[in-house]
Order: sequence, then C-alpha cells, then structure tokens
Amino acid sequence: MTQNRYDSIVVGGGIAGLTSATYLARAGQKVLLIEKNKEVGGLVNTFSRDGFQFEAGVRALEDAGIIFPMLKELGIELDFVRSPVSVGVENEIINIKDINSLKDYQQMLIRLFPDNEDEIDNLMVIIRKIMKHMEVLYGLENPAFKDLKNDTNYLFKQLLPWLPKFLFTMGKINRMNMPVEDYLKNILTNASLRDVVAQHFFKNTPTFFALSYFALYLDYFYPIGGVGKLAEAMHAKFHEYGGVLLTQTSVISIDAGANEITDNTGACHTYQNMVWAADLKTFYQQTITKQLTPKIALAFEKQKKPILESRGGDSVFSLYLQIDEPLDSFCKIAHGHFFYTPSKEGLGETHWGELKTMLKCWTKTSKQDVYKWLDKFTALNTYEISIPGLKDKSLVPTGKTGMIISILADYDLFEQIKEDGWYDEFKKELEDRMIQVLSNSIYPMLANKVMKQFSFTPLGIKERVGSSEGAITGWSFQETIPVMHKIQYSDRSTLTPIPNIFQAGQWCFSPAGVPMSILTGRLAADKVIKNTRRKGTVNQTKEDARK
Repeated sequence: MTQNRYDSIVVGGGIAGLTSATYLARAGQKVLLIEKNKEVGGLVNTFSRDGFQFEAGVRALEDAGIIFPMLKELGIELDFVRSPVSVGVENEIINIKDINSLKDYQQMLIRLFPDNEDEIDNLMVIIRKIMKHMEVLYGLENPAFKDLKNDTNYLFKQLLPWLPKFLFTMGKINRMNMPVEDYLKNILTNASLRDVVAQHFFKNTPTFFALSYFALYLDYFYPIGGVGKLAEAMHAKFHEYGGVLLTQTSVISIDAGANEITDNTGACHTYQNMVWAADLKTFYQQTITKQLTPKIALAFEKQKKPILESRGGDSVFSLYLQIDEPLDSFCKIAHGHFFYTPSKEGLGETHWGELKTMLKCWTKTSKQDVYKWLDKFTALNTYEISIPGLKDKSLVPTGKTGMIISILADYDLFEQIKEDGWYDEFKKELEDRMIQVLSNSIYPMLANKVMKQFSFTPLGIKERVGSSEGAITGWSFQETIPVMHKIQYSDRSTLTPIPNIFQAGQWCFSPAGVPMSILTGRLAADKVIKNTRRKGTVNQTKEDARK
C-alpha cells in the first residue's frame, strides 16, 4: 500500500478547506488537500455552459470584515464590482442603494399592506437596530487576519476600543435567537405580511440572522469573472506555497489513533494534524478510534451521536436559463441580484405544513396531488434571481442573457420522488412552472425566449459537495444544532474530541455562509500551527533531557 507522510492533511476543498490548507502551507508545512470533485471551491464555483457563465452555489459574496482582509494578508489581487440587490413583490420593485433604501422598502410594504402601517413602522425600527448591531459586528477587519504583534495601531486604536462594543452587542444579538416566524408573530398580525418578510429564509432561522439581511444586501460584491474566481485564486496561492492537491479523491477511513487516512484509490496518507472541512456526518462515520485513549474515544462517541442524529438545513432548487434576449431588457426591470415574490398572499403552510403532511402520507398521495401542491408552491414562493451578465457582461454571449432562479427546496421530497421513479419528470414540471410564474409576472420575455434550461436539485448538491440532506448553510434550525452557534465562541467551533483533528466550514459552526467558512478555516489552521509548535517544544525538551 502506498503511504505518504504530511505535516497536515485537509479534507474538503471548499472555501473553508482551501483557507486552512493555504495558511498551513504558508506556515511552511507539508500539506495535502483532498477534494472529491474535479475542481476545488465547493459551492463557491463558477462553471461554463455554451458560452454562458453560471454560479454553482453562492451568487455573490459578502465581506463581513473577513474576505477582504484575508485577500490582503495573502497578497491575492482580484477585481470586484458591487452586486446591488433589488427586492420586489408583485409589481412593486425597489433597487437597494444604501441604508436610506430601507425607507423605500418600508413604503413598498405599506402600499401592499396599508392596514398594517403601524406594525411595518415598528418592524423598520427593529431592522434599523439590527443594522447598527451589524455595523459593530462586521465594522472591523477581523483580528484573525491581522498581525496583532506588529500592527500596534490596529491593536490599540481599533481592536481594543471595539471589544467592549462587541461584547455588549453580542448580548443583544443572543436575545434575538428565537425563530423568525415566532418573532414576527409578536409584531405583525397579518400572516401574508409575515410571509413576504420571512419566507425566503430557512425554516426557524434565528431572528437576528434573518432580519440582518437588509444590512447584508449593502455588503454584496462580485468578483469579475464570477464568484469562482475567489476559489481559483486561493487554489493558486496554495499551489504557490507548495501545497499538494488530490482531486477526484474521497476519504474512506480515518484511523485517528494511527494518524492515517485511506482514500478511495487505496493510498494511505499519514498526518501530524488534520483539518476536516467536509461533511461532519461522514467524518464521524469513517473515524476509527480503537487506538485512542479511552477518555478521548468516549468523548468522540458522545459527540458522534447528536451529529449523526441531526439533519442538514434546507436546500435549494436552482433553475438555469439561457435566454435569447439582451441584458438591457433585464437591466430595466431589476438589478442582477433580485429577490422577487410574485404574490403578496404568501406561502402560509404550503411549504412547511402541507409538504410535511404530504410526505407523511406519501403512500396515499397521488402524482396529481403533488402537482396541485406544486402549482401553489411556485405561485406563492419567493425567488432568488441572479443574472451574472448584469454584473460582468463578459459572462454571456453578446445579445444573450443567462439567469439563475432559486427557491428553497426540501431534500426529502426529491429523494422520495426519485425512489418512485419520476424524478426527471418532476424536475421538468418544476422548471416549467417557475418559468411560467415569472413570465406571467415580472419577466414576460421568458415565455418564448428561453433557448435552453437545466437545473440542480438538493440531491445534486449532495452528490456534488457531499452535503448531508443537500444543505447549503449547515445544520437545520428545526432541531437542536449539534455544533457551536454563538459568534463570540466561534474559536471553539474548530475543536473536535480528538486533539490533533480540527474542523472547519459550514458544518462546524451554524449558520455558516462564505465568511464564516473562511474564518473557521483560518482558525483551524491557527490551531494546527499552535499544536505543531507545542509538540515541537515538548519534543525538544525531551531531547534536551536525554542529552
């Protein structure tokens, strides 16, 4: 059996794994990065189809005081443009420019729901408070990407004055941890209004995370060439530092006591430290603990149970369109990142309640019943629409437009339909209904200008990135989250019960978008470097004692 020795092995070549691997290689370690796909990046990926460039995962990036400092520290230069957001309901559309656009959003809701004006005013007061909390939370370059020993100006003039504000703000944030649906019931009496505000969030999303979105809309940016340029740049920097990358390679077993992993080719790789930046269920299923101390093995088994019993969060269904219509036609309607709700009625129980009942009684549910539900689901939903060409014209052929349309989707529904043998039919029916809804409302040109269409389902996401239940931001909010989810303790999120194995990415902290995945990747690398130095000091002390 082939055996290769490394200082550190990072499993998972998404943005968290790339971050950990790059910083470890930068520190002079011999690093192996293992990725199951042909390319790195995970959900931070741009792909080409017939001359159209599309995002496979996230549609834009947000800095959050993390991404830009990381790029600066690593000496990575990328060109960016702002990715302005539009929000629309029925015929009402607002283009968000700055914080003053919150007033436009307020007036839009009042026009749609005039009987609830006072409640909407109160909601805006709450959102403004949350935006101020966000200014504290993300208004400083994250110290994980700063040289605190040498940058005394940052340390004494920025970081130390900021810390009391941060701790005070965290207390307020933690008091808004209840599900957003429950929170809104206390301030909005109109169920449709509540839906319009909240239905594009995951079920039971914490209130602060959900209502902070208006602040995040102001922070969106887009790399020229597509979101995948970030992952490509990180990969190039990892290679520059001498890192070793294995693609189309999967880990099939981890012998934690022997510090070695075996991949799907039969090769064995040994490590001093490891960072697991892939699906956590897979890690706990594949790890062998026989050679560990009883105390560590027991702690591992104790953590294993809630991990395996938990579910990944909600997933998405994404429809990709190649349209024989110039970008100018779409530019007149909304920005290139657009959250659109075609009906102010709202989904109500269509998504969560009715779907849950339908799945529970699946043997009594006919195909016609499913399609009847699907009609309602697509008509009342909120769509996240991305048009890459409105951010970078080079991403589409001249005179054409590429569009990505996403909705929240339930993994279990697609899995059940696939088991019953009509998965491809259902995908096409869903695609066509989405096109029909949007062509009958905001984009009439979709009725006869779509040249090609294809889609990714939650099952496709699971297959591509190995994500449990096709989740895109970590664990489900509908159950007890089995990992750290308090920002002030994010440093602890990288720890596992095994001292020389660390974790990073969307599964180690919840909820985790791109900035948090990058942050945990950096924190895990720092833990490895510290662990290596500590072991080196211990070994040197033992050597001196022998002499």
